[in-house]
Amino acid sequence: MMRIVRTAAGILALFWMCVIFAFSAQEQEESSAVSESFSYRMVCSADSFLGLNWDDERLHEIADAIEGYVRKAAHMTEFGILAVLIYIWLGKWQFTTRKTMLLAILAAALYAASDETHQLFVAGRSGRVTDVMIDSAGAILGVLIFAGVEKCIIFLWNRRKSRESESL
Repeated sequence: MMRIVRTAAGILALFWMCVIFAFSAQEQEESSAVSESFSYRMVCSADSFLGLNWDDERLHEIADAIEGYVRKAAHMTEFGILAVLIYIWLGKWQFTTRKTMLLAILAAALYAASDETHQLFVAGRSGRVTDVMIDSAGAILGVLIFAGVEKCIIFLWNRRKSRESESL
């Protein structure tokens, strides 16, 4: 079963790399429109949820103010997901957990660097070292969170099994 999950994670990692590539292939105007729209919808949802009743001008003002942060959070999330998928896929081999984590982070960071290089050839986009660092931070966070949750699940599972065997 785990072999199937790990193989699926490898396939999903390749698919996710294509998704990232497609986002990076968007010209600057299209990319900005997507993140502006998403930021505006986030602010509208918060306004509605919290009952703030801001007018449209205020909603746009706040959406514009947070758009850069939303873009960076999206970058971190994209590469966090990629690193986790690679981490799961690397589980096919018997590396130590630390080595698996490092390889997954390194692979995601290398893909981030290639992604920023790709953006140099897209109209209105630029490749930035700071974006590679943000993407890599997302990869680190993603793998650390996933590995931590994985360890907790394994600990709880083993604890449950030992309690079951003690009660027999």
